[in-house]
Amino acid sequence: MYLAVTDRSTLAVPTSTPELSGEVFATLINLSGRRRFTSQRVVLYAVLAAGKTPGALDVAREALKLFSEAHASLMKGTKGVPGLFSPALQNAYFGPPQGNEKIMGFIGLADRVLHGIEAGWRYQIPVMLEELIESTTPLLATLNSLTAIYEQEARAHAKKMEQHLHAAMDEIKSISKQAQVVAMNARIVAARAGDSGREFAVVATELIAITGDIDTILQTAMAKSA
Repeated sequence: MYLAVTDRSTLAVPTSTPELSGEVFATLINLSGRRRFTSQRVVLYAVLAAGKTPGALDVAREALKLFSEAHASLMKGTKGVPGLFSPALQNAYFGPPQGNEKIMGFIGLADRVLHGIEAGWRYQIPVMLEELIESTTPLLATLNSLTAIYEQEARAHAKKMEQHLHAAMDEIKSISKQAQVVAMNARIVAARAGDSGREFAVVATELIAITGDIDTILQTAMAKSA
């Protein structure tokens, strides 16, 4: 029994793109890549199982299970991993590309082939196996295009985070400059106040030192993000 996702209405589709970490994107890309690897493993070991290779049927079933679980995780989401979190993915799976339909078709066909091998369907197996093999190329094209979308989403996310980082740094830099002006003015006022302004002058000097440290930190951060 394999996990199936055939109806869009069963999915929790976000109304807006959530904020995801780089680690989550890496997991999504890994899951998508896992489908490519395990799909090929299913076909290879199905062929070996049809040729009576010992243990091949079990390996093929395990590969199909991993393939199905990876697909279900990408569609429905799991702990820490979202489902269809962007319009591009929603379209790829349920729009004209029909990604989900093609993947579920492969899962169903592979399951029938493995069941037929186990049940000893001598005459049906060659035809079903040929159909499974022929499905490999279009399936890989679909899986490759889906993985490319996850990679594009990851790059867009990284660019967005970089823009946010630079915006935050610019804002901090602006505040630092304003603080320096205030501190310099405070030192001038303290100097005019004579002895009574000494303590105030010390505070102003410390503030200038702090803003100098902030500038150093910002320059280092900017260099690392460049």
